[in-house]
Amino acid sequence: RHPWIFESAIAKGGGDSGETVRVESSKGEILGWAAFSPASKIRARVWSFDEKQRIDASFFIAACARSISARARFDVKSDGVRLVHGESDGLPGLIVDRYGLGSDGVLVAQFTSAGVEKWKGVIADALLQETGLTRLYERSDASSRTLEGLEPATGWLRGDGPTALTIHEHDWQLTLDVATGHKTGFYLDQRDSRHL
Repeated sequence: RHPWIFESAIAKGGGDSGETVRVESSKGEILGWAAFSPASKIRARVWSFDEKQRIDASFFIAACARSISARARFDVKSDGVRLVHGESDGLPGLIVDRYGLGSDGVLVAQFTSAGVEKWKGVIADALLQETGLTRLYERSDASSRTLEGLEPATGWLRGDGPTALTIHEHDWQLTLDVATGHKTGFYLDQRDSRHL
């Protein structure tokens, strides 16, 4: 049940970039549903191990909703929060961070695998619907995209506006630029270190 299937583990089969494929054992038993990537050493990334799961728009809408609601359980002393963390949220190759709240809030997403690239429009709409925000900036400029056969992509996916913004963390106001900052704009995982 590892979510990555490497090229060397596949005896036969294939698909187009980002296409959902049925993964079977050598005995024909279904193992799951995965996004196929003909260019990557990680040839398939598993969406679900459930044979009955349909991989369609409702799958991605539900996965985004689960990820975002899970983050609401934490008492994070910041309005900069990671909302989606790839495989751990059942969305391999997708990272989404939220910076700010309300009308000033911005989502920043990295689509680094062929599967999430194929469903980018559905995912973008689901993220905005679930958060109530109107702006989503894409930072799909990580080198891992080239390993998937994808070109770098940056810019506004939904909405627009300035890319420089201010977030609140502990008792501070911190500025960042989602267009030029590290990865999605900021080192959110260093919140505790900064506080110390």
